[in-house]
Amino acid sequence: MSGLRERLRAVGHENVSAEHTSTLELTSDDFLTLAGDCIIGIEADRVPADFDEEFVAACQDADATIRIELEAAGHTAVVTARGDPDLSFESERSAVVRTSEYVDDDRTIAVEATAAAADLDRDLVEALADGAALTATLTVT
Repeated sequence: MSGLRERLRAVGHENVSAEHTSTLELTSDDFLTLAGDCIIGIEADRVPADFDEEFVAACQDADATIRIELEAAGHTAVVTARGDPDLSFESERSAVVRTSEYVDDDRTIAVEATAAAADLDRDLVEALADGAALTATLTVT
């Protein structure tokens, strides 16, 4: 698949529950409380503010398709979402993918996603709860 690509690496945590029904999130924080039921990876090596300007500009097109491939311990999931002109990619902490059209101040990186944390394969979630390394590859076309 051609397109601009960004890759984030993170790790799971014992408190990964992936029960949120409308979002999924990766954070650079080094901890996770039980309240963070949308967070699937912590200690992310990159945040939206680090993304290439060309990638960001492509995601700010309302017609852009953003493919998010998640891989941990041999388990994969693919979520497809769309871009939006209001996406700022300014967060220095976390990246949030939403099933809705809502865009917050700086954390939202994709909207109208085909899946949220609660929709992820439970084998993938279990691997993340066991602390597996997570790679998230984002491709925009």
